[in-house]
This record gives sequence, C-alpha cells and structure tokens, in this order.
Amino acid sequence: MPSPATAVLNRPPGRSASARRQSAIRLNCWSRCWSAGFANAAHRGVSLTADGEILYAATQRAFSALEQAVVQIAHARQPPSLTVTTTSNFLTHWLVPRLADFTARFPAIDLRLHTSVERVDLQLGTVDAAIRYRETPEPDLCCTLLYEDRFIVVASPSLGLARPEDLQRVTLFHVANRRVPADSPNWENWRRRYGPSTLNIDTGLTFSDETHALQAAVAGQGVVIASELLARDLLQRGVLSAPFSCALPGACYYLVTTEAAAQRADIIALREWLVGQMVLGDGRHPAEE
Repeated sequence: MPSPATAVLNRPPGRSASARRQSAIRLNCWSRCWSAGFANAAHRGVSLTADGEILYAATQRAFSALEQAVVQIAHARQPPSLTVTTTSNFLTHWLVPRLADFTARFPAIDLRLHTSVERVDLQLGTVDAAIRYRETPEPDLCCTLLYEDRFIVVASPSLGLARPEDLQRVTLFHVANRRVPADSPNWENWRRRYGPSTLNIDTGLTFSDETHALQAAVAGQGVVIASELLARDLLQRGVLSAPFSCALPGACYYLVTTEAAAQRADIIALREWLVGQMVLGDGRHPAEE
C-alpha cells in the first residue's frame, strides 16, 4: 500500500509548476504529520505522541469546519421556507384552490402549511406567519386585514329556496363549537333577525365541522349558515346558492406576523398575493362592506 507521501506525488502529467510546489508542500506536511504523530509504536499498537494529539485536534476542527461549510452551502442552495399556520377550514376552502397560482408566481418560495385551531405563538419562531380569524388586530404584532367576513344561508339550487319562509320545509344544518369571536352565526340569531318566527330551530342535523356541513348542503340534504368567504368558490361554481341577501356578522381574517418578519421579502410577497386574491374574488377591497 503506498504511503501518504507516495499518494501526494502521484500526479498526472502536465501539471503546472505551481501545482508541483503545492504537492511538495503537502508532501512535507504529510511527512511531518506522519513522523510526529505516530512515532510511539508499542507491541499493542500505535499511539499518538503529544505532537500527534495536537495535530489530531487540529484535523478534527478542520473537518468539523468543512462539514459546517458543506451544510451551509446545501442550505443556501435550497429555496427559503415560509411556514404559515391557519385553520383547516380556511386551508381547505380558500387557500388550497389558489395554491397553484402562488407557486407559479413565486417558485423560489418553499411554502409550508400548518393547520391548527389553537393560537400559535409567533415569537417562538416555529412558524413565520398566521392567517387568523378575529374581530380586532392583535397587539404587538403586524396585522394586515384580508377580509371582513359575514355569514349567509347557502343551499343547493335544487332546493328552490326563494324566501325565508321556505326554510320551514328543509333540514337545518347546525355547526357546533364554532370559533367565531362575533355573535354565534346560528339559527337562533337568524330567526331573531330575519324570521320566520315560526321556524323550528330545535330540529335538523348537527356537524362538528363546517366543511362537512357544506358538503351535505352541496348534496342537497339541507341548508347551512356558512362563512361567505369559505363558501365563495362553491357559490361561484354554482353548486351552492345564496337565496337571501341578508347576512349575520362575522369577524375578520388577518395575516399576522412579528414586526421583524413583516419585512421579509417572502412575507411581503405572501401579503400582497393574499390581498390581491381577496379582491379578485369579489371585486371589492377586503375592508369594504
């Protein structure tokens, strides 16, 4: 087996004088390392000398620095990630249908989506931004108003609803445990505002998730009071209709970040894209009624 010194001298033909000088330097270095580091040979094996220990520590530091540099280069070549947290309903009904447009516009942004009904602390740095449903902006955070929501009655066009009295002949869908900061958009509040006073709100079918209630409404099985924003695509496709112009108040969708993160280029791009998509959907500014 050739020694390290022999390996250094096995150079291909045609190398420059500078390359030969570098080879000579490496040869000298190898020779010094070999003699200094492995001089103590005993019947049980080879051990490092004091000089060898110093060289060993130096090479460990060098390899560690090289490893860190390789990792840094690999990360630099990867697209930056942008983690956004929101609710499952918003992700399913509004964001997912529009993701293709975002990725086409911003292919360099590695968008990562996190769903939770619990509030994530943005100061921890586990997520970069949140799309939240609340009545007012959050203190000490950068909040951009995206949409002022409201709740409307939606049903399949096949049910032929034309006036509030028609609600008495169809199944009412109830959505339990809605996390809506405003007054609960339920049938009790609807009847009190818009009638009919004889509407029986104690019957019907209860869902724990608005998504399932919307799916049942599309199937023509009943009517539900739903978020206008979340039902928007279903209304535009014509699989649901909003037979009445009246609505119950909702809260607001905000894009929320820390003040520091708000200045990031990827978050600025996300913010402008979200606002643009909200306007594109219904032709009005998100703050307008």
